[in-house]
Amino acid sequence: MTARPAPPPLSWLGIVRLGLVQAALGAILVLTTSTLNRVMVVELALPAILPGALVGFHHAIQAVRPRLGHGSDVGGRRTPWIVGGMAVLATGGVLAAIATAWMATDRLAGIALAVLAFALIGLGVGSAATTLMVLLAKRVEDGRRAAAAGITWFLMIAGFAGTAGLAGQFLDPFTPARLVLVTAAVAAAAFLVSLAAVWKIEGPSTAGPGAAPTGHPGFRRALAEVWTEPPARRFAIFVAVSMLAYSAQDLILEPFAGIVFGLPPGQTTTLSGLQHAGVLAGVALVAAADSAFRGTPLASLRGWTIGGCIASALALAGLAAGGLAGPGWPLHANVIALGIANGAFAIAAIGRMMGLAHVGAERREGVRMGLWGGAQAIAFGAGGFLGTVAADLARLFLADPGTAYGLVFAAEALLFLASARLAARIDGSPPAGRSP
Repeated sequence: MTARPAPPPLSWLGIVRLGLVQAALGAILVLTTSTLNRVMVVELALPAILPGALVGFHHAIQAVRPRLGHGSDVGGRRTPWIVGGMAVLATGGVLAAIATAWMATDRLAGIALAVLAFALIGLGVGSAATTLMVLLAKRVEDGRRAAAAGITWFLMIAGFAGTAGLAGQFLDPFTPARLVLVTAAVAAAAFLVSLAAVWKIEGPSTAGPGAAPTGHPGFRRALAEVWTEPPARRFAIFVAVSMLAYSAQDLILEPFAGIVFGLPPGQTTTLSGLQHAGVLAGVALVAAADSAFRGTPLASLRGWTIGGCIASALALAGLAAGGLAGPGWPLHANVIALGIANGAFAIAAIGRMMGLAHVGAERREGVRMGLWGGAQAIAFGAGGFLGTVAADLARLFLADPGTAYGLVFAAEALLFLASARLAARIDGSPPAGRSP
């Protein structure tokens, strides 16, 4: 059967529509990873390690992302995997809320259900996020990739913030039944938004009817083939190392500010907000540079990725120095600089990933994106845990907490420098005729 012609590149409206899927995904995740975390620890007085382990488990489950991506490669269409992933994620989110409410009366049964729920959450995120990024990579023009990555990032953050604000109002006064109802409402709304966002946006498979299975090896062979491709392999290693560095400071920044600089909880929360604002500024900076200076070195996503990693290393080295200097250090400016550097590196890396998805054997985009997404999820989950462990161990052996935290920040800076070197070694451009 003759292959169908490739569909046209996505318009800005099409990019925003796919970004709404990210917003919907974020809306469910913020309830399961933040709100349920707080309920377990505060309202139910359970040890903090329980929600921590459940969130870590949902990251670990995402190691199956390459297999999910391969499934979408074989079928030739991404929309069913996005919709199916959101359905599984929504189901897992509601079950997680039911499990949390159940823990109030039957702790073991509730925990058992929570394990199942967070497994579904991991599978749902893995399927929806991986295939969404493949669809963006295939349908967004080269010159719009940084902007497209920025739009999806902003909408994901909007999903986090909007859901946290609205759900917080409806959850008071708190009851377990109210928790389940609010989570179910958010999950249903998120699924319907996703369904509307992808409606008729992809079109049929360009492979044509009956052609999808042709030439597709089994998953193990497809993954082995992708791993032999230098750009794909190097980018996977880069993602793992950089995400380890990126997430390791997440859970120790506020304790560091409180212990070393004497900031109260309200001020450390504000500090965290400044970091996130810096991340958004970094995202906007790269997206603007990509549009304004297209065709010049200032728009190079490779350059922004390397530069963002180096700038992140310098900002973390500044925090390490601040641990030694103490309260006189310009902590707020340092944290804003870290956020800007992190945002610049992250969005440039996502844009680079969208371009590299096409480099190598044809119709392996899902496996490549799944490989990188799995590396990101596992490294992100491990980074937060290892960061806290490293800080505790350093404080155990060092009397001065500033020096202890400083050593951890210095180690993260070295990881970012290693990431910059890895990013510099990644090369590859879409073969002729493969660009949208």
